[in-house]
Amino acid sequence: MSERFIGRGWAFPLGVGPTGGIAMVERDREIEEAIRLVLGTAPGERPMRPEFGCGIHDFVFAPANGATAGRLAHEVRIALERWEPRIEVTDVTIAFDTAEEGTLYIDVRYTVRSTNDRRNLVFPFYSIPTAAGRGEEGAG
Repeated sequence: MSERFIGRGWAFPLGVGPTGGIAMVERDREIEEAIRLVLGTAPGERPMRPEFGCGIHDFVFAPANGATAGRLAHEVRIALERWEPRIEVTDVTIAFDTAEEGTLYIDVRYTVRSTNDRRNLVFPFYSIPTAAGRGEEGAG
């Protein structure tokens, strides 16, 4: 019963399976790919479903600071609660990469509703770092 609820779907990105058909994924991997698809799609990107996606793309030029991290976490939580009913989001944390400026990691902790299995997924997010001597918004 629970495996049917989790489902099976096309692999993303699309690929060819071992028998020459479309590559498929199932169970936990299918949910992970669905999460990545929600987070990787900007609202308005899909013509037939313009509201689908996550608003994190609006923050590409935002400063990499605590305020931006909080807004990113909020956008991720709202998008996943709306578009991925198979999971319950328990926490979203944003971590800044200390070695590479402009890279943030979105750590999504969630529970698969049908199996009560706790999992997490780390999604990289890239922002445009501000240059030295330029304003916080990167204008100059």
